[in-house]
Amino acid sequence: MTEVGVRGRPEGPDAGSGRVVVLGATGFVGGHVGAALEAAGYEILAVARRPLKTPASWRFRPMDLAHGGPEALTRLIETERPVAIVNACGEVWSPDAEGMRRNNELLVDRLLAALAASTARPRLIQLGSVHEYAPQPHGVWLTESSPEEPVSDYGRTKLKGSRAVLRAVRAGDADAVVLRLSNVIGAGTPRASLLGQVAAQLLAGGRDGAPAQVRVFPLRSSRDFVDARDVSRAVVAALRAPDASGRVLNIASGTSQHVRDMVDLLLAISGRQAALVERGTAGLRPAADNDWTGVDVSAARTLLGWEPRHTPRDMVEELWRAAARQD
Repeated sequence: MTEVGVRGRPEGPDAGSGRVVVLGATGFVGGHVGAALEAAGYEILAVARRPLKTPASWRFRPMDLAHGGPEALTRLIETERPVAIVNACGEVWSPDAEGMRRNNELLVDRLLAALAASTARPRLIQLGSVHEYAPQPHGVWLTESSPEEPVSDYGRTKLKGSRAVLRAVRAGDADAVVLRLSNVIGAGTPRASLLGQVAAQLLAGGRDGAPAQVRVFPLRSSRDFVDARDVSRAVVAALRAPDASGRVLNIASGTSQHVRDMVDLLLAISGRQAALVERGTAGLRPAADNDWTGVDVSAARTLLGWEPRHTPRDMVEELWRAAARQD
C-alpha cells in the first residue's frame, strides 16, 4: 500500500502528501472534507456530476458514477495515481427509494469495480451512516458491534454500500475504511435537514418587522449531532492510520442532544424574532424521549487518535454564520 501519512499527525500539514480524489466534492460534507484535506497538505481532485463552485486550487472532473459504468473512474485512477479516494457521494433526503439504491449502493459497486480494475491501490474512505444500525432504546449507545438492522431506505442502502466495501477489503481488492457518521451540522447544512429548514425560515421571515413563523414537525427526538469540521478531521486521520483498513468506525460527538434544544439554540443565536410552531402538536416537550440516539466514539479515539472538539453551540453558530452570509 502507498504510504499515506504519518500516524500521530491526524490533521496537521504534511507537504507533498499526495493527491486525493473526493467523490461528491461539491456537496455539503464533501466540500468540508476537501478543505480539511487541502489544509493537511493534499492536492484535491474534485469529482461530481455538475461543476458547481469549488476552490480555485482544486482540480475538477465531471463524472456521473450513479448512472455510468466504472471505466471512466478506472482511467482516472490509473492516470492520477491518488493516495486516497473519499466517497462523499450519497442520497439522504430523497423520497425516491430507487434514487437511494442508485446513489448509496450501486455507486459504491461501480467505485469498487473501478478500484479492482486499476493497478493503483489508493485508500478508500467510505462515508457511511449511523442509520445503518438498528435503533436502540434510550440510554443504549451505538457501538461498532451494535446490530445492523436499519429501518429506513437510507439506512438499508448505506449498509449495503458499507458491506460491499468491507467484502472488497476481505477479498484483497481494496484498502478501505468505513466511517459511520452521525447527524452532520455546519456551514452549508442542507435546507432539507431540520436545522437547515429552521435557518431558511428565519432568513425568509420577519423582513417586515414581524416575527418569523418557523414551522417544524413535532420535536420529540434526541440525536447525536457532529460538527462537519470534526468529521473532516476524522477523514484525514483515517486516511493516515495504517491499521484502520477493513475497520468500521463511528464518527460522532459522543453526546445526545434533544432536537428542541438545538432548534432553540439556533433561534437564540440568530437573534431573530420568531414564533416556533410544531405542526400536529401543542408544542409541549415530551416528558421522556421516545426517539433517542447516542453514539460511542471510543474506537475512533483509540485507532485514529481523533476526538470531537466542537460543541453544539459551535456547530450551530457556524451553520448560522454561513446561512446569513448567503442571505
